[in-house]
Amino acid sequence: MAGDNRFRVIYRLLADSAAEADSRARGIALEQTVEIPGDIVPAGYVSDEIVGQVEHIRAVGDNAYEATISYSPDSAGDEVIQLINVIFGNSSIQQNIRVVGIDPGPEIRARFGGPRFGIQGVRARAGRARGGLISPVIKPQGSSVRELAEIAHRCVLGGADIIKDDHGLANQKMAPFAERVKAVSVAVAEANAKCNGKAQYFVNVTGYSGNPVAEAFAAKEAGAGGVLLMPGLMGFGVVHALSRDPSFDLPIMTHPSFTGSYVLTPETGVSHALMYGVFQRLAGSDISVFPNVGGRFGFSVEECLSIAEACRDPGGLGQPIMPSPGGGMSVERAGDMVSMYGEDVVFLLGGSLLRAGDKIGEAVRAMRDAIDRIGS
Repeated sequence: MAGDNRFRVIYRLLADSAAEADSRARGIALEQTVEIPGDIVPAGYVSDEIVGQVEHIRAVGDNAYEATISYSPDSAGDEVIQLINVIFGNSSIQQNIRVVGIDPGPEIRARFGGPRFGIQGVRARAGRARGGLISPVIKPQGSSVRELAEIAHRCVLGGADIIKDDHGLANQKMAPFAERVKAVSVAVAEANAKCNGKAQYFVNVTGYSGNPVAEAFAAKEAGAGGVLLMPGLMGFGVVHALSRDPSFDLPIMTHPSFTGSYVLTPETGVSHALMYGVFQRLAGSDISVFPNVGGRFGFSVEECLSIAEACRDPGGLGQPIMPSPGGGMSVERAGDMVSMYGEDVVFLLGGSLLRAGDKIGEAVRAMRDAIDRIGS
């Protein structure tokens, strides 16, 4: 029997009839837990507790149904990878199944504390109590360490809150990890001293050494104020490990690289809100990057707002976190973006900034002034 401690997942299924939807839902309940036919499931604890329980199925449109299936927290343990595996492991390989909702229940909430910093912690580190945060991205790949450090220095003087490595900066010979992290950290610190700022440098950690956790600690020792991780490539387990390690104690930003195939097809995968909101909070991210409406990736207004809502939902798992839309950001769009996202947001500024050349700091200042003016 489903107990109060169970967590629930809502799946959207395509089926030709209610009977087929019921059969598909029962198949998911088995596939996501015991992965054996129903007639050989051991009686007792396994059949009563571990096997997923189909609680409700309802029609939501032509050949579309929503099935609510509950699972025991015992099937997940305290591992974020196994929890996501139960939510949508093998069934993600099947067609016409999409995860559209999750209710973690009290036990999963207790086991997975979510982000260490959240909105208020990120604001405290950046020294900005109100208004949207600005995060220029240092790029492009192929730039030298000196060039990247100079861009970072100018952006901090212009009023940046977070200096973010481009996610394409790894350990290439043009700007090796250790050399880049040290030089940019020094440049950010020197600029902070000049303008009495508290800008934080978020280092892209890729796991080139085979140990991304060690790389994150190395970045911290070199002066980084946070890290950028790509859970679509390295897994949510790395995010979770760093977020719950009290000796790390730096905010985490997560990047959407390699996750597009999970959200772009409406019949399969997971919803935008789950991928870039719920899952990021679950793993322990403090800032979730996603493609902005009007950029080159084609997310809609509704999809972007659903992500922002999931990031900041006070009823979500753990502390609310900062949504971070990227792409298509400019001074001209500042009003629309502030109106759309509000003030608890990190605005990424990328390629458009580089057009300013040596005046990149002035371009950051113009964006800062525009956001502050509109938000006041």
